[in-house]
Amino acid sequence: MKFGLIVTVTIALLLHITSLVSLAKECTNTPSQLSSHTFRNELLRSNNESLKTEMFSHYHLTPTDDSAWSSLLPRKMLREEEDEYSWTIMYRKIKNSDNSSGSFLKDVSLHDVRLDPSTFQWRAQQTNLEYLLMLDVDGLSWSFRKAAGLVAPGDPYGGWEGPGSELRGHFVGHYLSATAYMWASTHNETLKEKMSSLVSALSACQEKVGTGYLSAFPSSFFDRFEAIKPVWAPYYTIHKILAGLVDQYKLAGNSQALKMATWMADYFYVRVRNVIKMYSVERHWQSLNEETGGMNDVLYQIYSITGDSKYLLLAHLFDKPCFLGVLAIQADDISGFHSNTHIPIVVGSQLRYEITGDPLHKEISMFFMDIVNASHSYATGGTSVGEFWQDPKRLATTLQTENEESCTTYNMLKVSRNLFRWTKEVSYADYYERALTNGVLGIQRGTEPGKMIYMLPLGKGVSKAVTYHGWGTPYDAFWCCYGTGIESFSKLGDSIYFQEDGESPALYVTQYISSSLDWKSSGVSLSQTVKPVVSWDPYMRVTFTFSSSKGGMGKESTLNLRIPVWTNSESAKVSLNGQSLKVPASGNFLSIKQNWKSGNQVTMELPLSIRTEAIKDDRPEYASLQAILYGPYLLAGLTSREWSITTQAKDNIWISSIPETHNSHLVTLSQQSGNVSYVLSNNNQTITIEAIPAPGTQAAVAATFRLVTADDSKGGISTGPEELIGSQVMIEPFDFPGMLVTQATDSSLAVQGSSSSDKEASRFRLVAGVDGKQGSVSLMLESKKGCYVYSDQTMKAGMKLRLKCESDGTDEKFKEAASFVLRKGMSQYNPMSFVMNGAQRNFVLSPLFSLRDETYNVYFSLQQT
Repeated sequence: MKFGLIVTVTIALLLHITSLVSLAKECTNTPSQLSSHTFRNELLRSNNESLKTEMFSHYHLTPTDDSAWSSLLPRKMLREEEDEYSWTIMYRKIKNSDNSSGSFLKDVSLHDVRLDPSTFQWRAQQTNLEYLLMLDVDGLSWSFRKAAGLVAPGDPYGGWEGPGSELRGHFVGHYLSATAYMWASTHNETLKEKMSSLVSALSACQEKVGTGYLSAFPSSFFDRFEAIKPVWAPYYTIHKILAGLVDQYKLAGNSQALKMATWMADYFYVRVRNVIKMYSVERHWQSLNEETGGMNDVLYQIYSITGDSKYLLLAHLFDKPCFLGVLAIQADDISGFHSNTHIPIVVGSQLRYEITGDPLHKEISMFFMDIVNASHSYATGGTSVGEFWQDPKRLATTLQTENEESCTTYNMLKVSRNLFRWTKEVSYADYYERALTNGVLGIQRGTEPGKMIYMLPLGKGVSKAVTYHGWGTPYDAFWCCYGTGIESFSKLGDSIYFQEDGESPALYVTQYISSSLDWKSSGVSLSQTVKPVVSWDPYMRVTFTFSSSKGGMGKESTLNLRIPVWTNSESAKVSLNGQSLKVPASGNFLSIKQNWKSGNQVTMELPLSIRTEAIKDDRPEYASLQAILYGPYLLAGLTSREWSITTQAKDNIWISSIPETHNSHLVTLSQQSGNVSYVLSNNNQTITIEAIPAPGTQAAVAATFRLVTADDSKGGISTGPEELIGSQVMIEPFDFPGMLVTQATDSSLAVQGSSSSDKEASRFRLVAGVDGKQGSVSLMLESKKGCYVYSDQTMKAGMKLRLKCESDGTDEKFKEAASFVLRKGMSQYNPMSFVMNGAQRNFVLSPLFSLRDETYNVYFSLQQT
């Protein structure tokens, strides 16, 4: 068959008969483990040849008939009662739908938005900027130069960018996108120079090859791909490179990058054409059972820039009909699919809707968002376990260390923001806030550049540090989630505002993040200030201040403010220049139409409350499994393995805020032995001496205690624990609020409930160190004068601390062992921390995004007394 005829038939099917339905086929949606990036990487590095042979023997399953709509009938699980006639009528209705896409909200350029340096988001952005600047052009382009036959100075990076990785080059594409976003967000000139140099280095590689091909691996990978032979997702990497070049053009104005992208697209247009010419279009569909990233999405973008219809056709050929077809018939049958293989396909389908006006693709993404949100997502807003979707509303038994692949959250944010631009529905903006806050902001390890996680664990007693991958390293990880991570932290300002142009412009404020905006279409600048949210003041307080933009005059325009679903609109307050405005019900926008002038001010007070949210699982035995949220913030309980909690109300309150002053009560007590520093630690409710831990770890939590004073209920101290020397104190472990360090019967020190009958055994006096050294302190049991908390004359990790009495006051070794350095607590309460009262013990609750290596639960089986 000649290619011209094939193209004619393909266009007829794809453009006029709804390609994803009429060309639907069975996906390889219950695949071998090869769909997992983690497993694929380990397999390719393994020397187990028999295992490789076994796994690759199942590389692709034989697809069913590619041309029959009826082949999807058995998969339509939600409507089994319908007969074939009804099925056919449904198909005809889809075919004959009105193709009108309507108008969409416009993105606000990142060049016009700046994050406030006081915000958590700005610190995350700055940490990411530091990482982007740490990476050098020679290291990033090393494998590209080798593949092109050029001299490659410097050294290659490791991990998934290493010379032996079949996915090498993918992170470089992400880097091009991330630096373009970061340049728009910061205008950092050093970064612009680096990203421009990288584009030039890659251009030299492409010119050397001379065909338009550009990658860090040889084109023979695509020979294997097209022959349905094992190879690790080469189009996945090509998508990242193409997207990076397109972003360099769109955000940084690099015309060289666009030329490179179109030359690459031309090359792959020919390759795909040759596959169809040599075999069939069905053979091309079969090859798409390997992960191809967002090839359809980036090709639709290139078409929208160039207007060249061959890119539109090529984009259609990367729409995956076997997956989109399932969504087209509105069947929640995504279980078993590799999540991050398929979410980007939906994102591409969304752009197809915007370009072609085909309403089916709008319905597909709306249905997809609905089922993921209703049946497959956790309280974080994230989805997937071990990289795959499981059965709908069966999430309770999926909680483990390998939940929520970070890439999936990154891509779900794209789906939700597109749906918001189309519909202006607050629910999509609410989802974006939830997933960004709880699923993205916490994947960095504090302010350490280049340390991110692959999975976000959600099981019992989990830690971000204790997963299959743990925390990555700056130069030897480069997982897929590193790539999406550096993009996410480069564009934190891209969904705070959306706009409508016209005679009377409109601005939609969808995220409450301190930032400034040059609202060009209205002729004004806008400053948004969000007071840091705290547990003891249950409001989100936001102020918008207007000023003239570069001396211009403002014009009548509308400010639309999101009233989130998590707030109580009846108690919310909004005012314009001091005049109260009526607040609509939660889940709507408050619209203020005004000729904005310098000095105009809008203030908001949005009530925050503690609420519980059941896990998405419809089995009765898991009905009590709940997450706890404070407004949009998901709270995690600091705990080891406890899960079933009987809450106990105190004065009708089962969760209470931790007062602002409590951080000044937190201490770590240390001793020195030779060159080793030791600290007092709560080790399974026994006080031991341990080597000083790293900050942000569970061991640092165990080494932190709060000094409780007699006047603690009145607000306590605020000037520091040193002021308490000479005072009576009780010692409360950081993560065991309400429990106290107490003398046990064998003179060791244990952690027991504060209601213990022998309260005298938990009362100490903090005194100047008996060793007489400046800055040291000792802890004397109040009921036994001369008896002190004592380590040992020969210290070693794990040793129990005891209470020992001084005999004659002259034993210098005793004095040293009973004296400690009083330090600021290694752990601190987050301003949004709470205490949850349990019948057996209490728990500290802190925002999940704020945790590093601490051990936590996101879900608790809650029973109330």
